[in-house]
Amino acid sequence: MNIAEKILAAHAVKKQVVPGEFINPRVDMVLSNDITAPIAIREFRRIGVKKAFDPSKIVMVADHFVPNKDIPSAEQAKEMREFCLEQGIKFFDVGEMGIEHALLPEQGYVLPGELVIGADSHTCTYGAVGAFATGMGSTDIAAAMATGDIWMKVPPTIKFVYHGKLGKWVGGKDLILYTIGQIGVDGALYAAMEFTGEAIDALSMDGRFTMANMAIEAGGKAGLFRVDDKTLLYIKSRAKRKYTVYASDADAAYAKVIEYDVSGIEPQVSLPHSPANARPVSKVEDIKIDQAVIGSCTNGRIEDLRLAAQIMKNRKVATGVRCIVIPGTQQVYLDALKEGLIETFINAGAAFSTPTCGPCLGGHMGVLADGETCVSTTNRNFVGRMGSTKSEVYLANPAVAAASAVAGKIVSPDEVMK
Repeated sequence: MNIAEKILAAHAVKKQVVPGEFINPRVDMVLSNDITAPIAIREFRRIGVKKAFDPSKIVMVADHFVPNKDIPSAEQAKEMREFCLEQGIKFFDVGEMGIEHALLPEQGYVLPGELVIGADSHTCTYGAVGAFATGMGSTDIAAAMATGDIWMKVPPTIKFVYHGKLGKWVGGKDLILYTIGQIGVDGALYAAMEFTGEAIDALSMDGRFTMANMAIEAGGKAGLFRVDDKTLLYIKSRAKRKYTVYASDADAAYAKVIEYDVSGIEPQVSLPHSPANARPVSKVEDIKIDQAVIGSCTNGRIEDLRLAAQIMKNRKVATGVRCIVIPGTQQVYLDALKEGLIETFINAGAAFSTPTCGPCLGGHMGVLADGETCVSTTNRNFVGRMGSTKSEVYLANPAVAAASAVAGKIVSPDEVMK
């Protein structure tokens, strides 16, 4: 079996599972946020059970509309807060919280070999640590909170092999945008995506989180990496419980194997209005921007902020451009403060925010008006994603976003680093 099948078999207490088989596996962690948790809470109450199956295996994070932007978002957070207090569930509130998919791995809430479900499509992020992690609807989350298990169909697995050495300014964001550009937004529909190859081995943990995060943008059920020394080092200081490492067998079966030589790829930019509309940054010409966003569950980690600060140091955000930098967690905020990155951003004329999903979903902290253009390190650029349906969003890595903020148009980092 491959890694995805091994994890699912273990959690379903079966010797083996095959793609297409329906199973009832036990879960290790159940996640929801301030948009999805209130629905799950109401459905949980309808079930009629009084207590969650195991409060230590449930986490709720207020991150999408916090600090609360209006009365409805305040009511959502209040409902979560009260439910978690009642049930003894960990609730990450303002001042402690971060963007959920950056926060949970950082805090050791997701570990190798685990089955993690979340009422958010980007739950697949945790595959970077060798977990099977996938998004589900709020009613599924309610049932899991009540019973501790789920039902699901075992997905087929597509193996992606990345050969070669990545060039300058090229990272996990570029690999996943390139991949989605090649296979389309439904190219891995309901499949587990297994990422391997020497370029993956060389990738940092932050880069792996970025790739796993956007498996859903290819239609994937999950995105998984093998557990190597980098993973174990990352987990070592964070794990608060035992975990099991699973690895794909040498003779494991795959629905297909797709191989790329990524030595020559440039930083990628996805044009409106699809992540699949990816092309090299050198092929994106004369796209003036009104806003640049650096952050999100895709690229709000410390490595991302370091990269952006490297570009923006001793430079200024172009006149007429708004640059918003949002750390993924409070720890990332603190690290950026200690390293002087925040000073770099502020001196450049950028705004620096407390952790929040904010502008990614057109929530707050950077909503776009009619006719405006934004380059963003977020994961989606559908029509109206960040505000007006007459606005446009271009997806890129933090170096490209920072360089574009300085240049006033979408450019390669080399253009401003000359």
